[in-house]
Amino acid sequence: MKKYFIRFIVLLIVAFFGYFAFIYYVPYSEGVRSGELIKFSKKGVTFKTWEGEMSQGISGAQIFQFTVPTKEKEVISKMENLQGRYVKLSYIERYRTFIWWGDTRYFVTAVEEEESPFVNPK
Repeated sequence: MKKYFIRFIVLLIVAFFGYFAFIYYVPYSEGVRSGELIKFSKKGVTFKTWEGEMSQGISGAQIFQFTVPTKEKEVISKMENLQGRYVKLSYIERYRTFIWWGDTRYFVTAVEEEESPFVNPK
């Protein structure tokens, strides 16, 4: 009986790490979004994560919520300086997230400032 219990525990551990590896290494989608960066803050009680919001339209109904991984120090620094400006974000969408990663499934990997189409429309 002990032999089957140990096998079950080992199988459970392997399944957890396999699930974790799948969530971490297999992105659901990758893309780019543009809009006005309206919020960027570090939040959380136990796990502090960088969370942000970007408005993609005039009405404010199109809000893109995202997370910036803590290891992306350069992106975090740029985000703090670009708040309130029009930006282009490159992101990876994952199937799921874990509590220590952040609140959303969208993880920003790069940011750059862009000209707003609303300031000087062509």
